[in-house]
Amino acid sequence: MWKRWIPLLLLCLAGCSPAGERGDAAADVAMRLLSSVQSEDGAAACATLAPDTLAEIESDGQPCASAILDEDLPSPGEVTGTEVYGQWAQVRLSGDTMFLAAFPGGWRVVAAGCTARGERPYDCVVKGG
Repeated sequence: MWKRWIPLLLLCLAGCSPAGERGDAAADVAMRLLSSVQSEDGAAACATLAPDTLAEIESDGQPCASAILDEDLPSPGEVTGTEVYGQWAQVRLSGDTMFLAAFPGGWRVVAAGCTARGERPYDCVVKGG
C-alpha cells in the first residue's frame, strides 16, 4: 500500500528546496532591498516588496520608487541568521531584522527595518497594511 505514495513523495521532494537554500534566497532578497535603497535605486527596492507592503509605501500618494528612499532603513549589514517557517522567513542582519513571505515569483519583503521589543511585536519602519 505504501508503494502508491512513493511517486507523490518524490514529486513533492523534487519541488521543494532544502531549508538552507530557501533561507539563502530570502537573505538575498533582504540584502537586495537594502543595497537598492543605499544605491538610491528605488525601483529595484520596490521590486522586492510584498504587494501589501508596496501598497502601504504608496499610501501617501507618492510612488514607491521615491517613497522607499525616504524611509529610515539601515545600510546593508552582514546576514547573521535566517529562519524559514513554511512560507515565511525571518532574516537577521547586523542592524536590521526583516520578515519575508514566499510568493509565486519568490521571496518578497513584508516588513523591514524591524527592531525587537522583548515580548511585544517587532517595531518595523516598513511594513504592509
